[in-house]
Amino acid sequence: MNIQFGASTFIWVSPFDTNAFHLVKKVKEMGYDILEVAVEDKNLIDWKRLKQMVSEFDIKVTVSGAFGTDRDLSSNDGSIRKNAFNYIVDCIKIASDIGSPIFTGPVYSAVGKTRMVSAEQKKQERDWCIENLVNVGKIASDYGVVLGVEPLNRFETDMVNTADQAISIVEEVANRNIRISLDTFHCNIEEKNIPDAIRKVGKNLLCHVQANESDRGTPGTGHLDWKGIRKALADIDYEGAMVIETFGAPSKELAAAACIWRPLANSADELATEGLQFYKQMFS
Repeated sequence: MNIQFGASTFIWVSPFDTNAFHLVKKVKEMGYDILEVAVEDKNLIDWKRLKQMVSEFDIKVTVSGAFGTDRDLSSNDGSIRKNAFNYIVDCIKIASDIGSPIFTGPVYSAVGKTRMVSAEQKKQERDWCIENLVNVGKIASDYGVVLGVEPLNRFETDMVNTADQAISIVEEVANRNIRISLDTFHCNIEEKNIPDAIRKVGKNLLCHVQANESDRGTPGTGHLDWKGIRKALADIDYEGAMVIETFGAPSKELAAAACIWRPLANSADELATEGLQFYKQMFS
């Protein structure tokens, strides 16, 4: 299998900023192919210097997003929808400049937005989401970046929980630069069968994988069907990234959104090191 392994900056720090650029060297020396940069505030990051560093250390980059309450593409508030749109466009431009083939995240709504709403309200929110993704897709195409729509579990969003729901949105948007990113932590909660979900998304739509354990701890220490996941990825000839995204030192906002209340490993370094060892044993 031709899969490259990555580690998210979220494992060590939130928000990622210029003071955390030592992670470039650390992640490279651990043996990773990719550093996944989580963009919580683009103004905290010296992008020119980061681009130089990843070139110096010969490590690739993928870019992921953070969608708080003021970044909601399907909000009732037009100014919030516009802010989310601008943030996504900024991240697409960043991804293009730094060489990331993708920008991934729950681009359709704010994390932690969980409510029971009427069918009419749900349809309206979906319409806003589709309208904005159609427009952002044109920009993604112009910059040669693929946008990965990531389903989240029911405790973090009420909009897109399953691969089927993501497929429905992506097919309606109908732009080759809008595809699907799967996180196995969320899949473990929402999918009947993770390998089947991977096959359903398929080679044409699956652009990114965050291969996280059932409890977001070290991959290989929980109860996920890793052998089944490996076979499904092989069956669809997946050749993208496989990234650990968990939260070693979450901000208060991130901890609340992702419901992280306890340490997920003895240390962030241990999780990243042992997680990569497992990845290489299972997927190389």
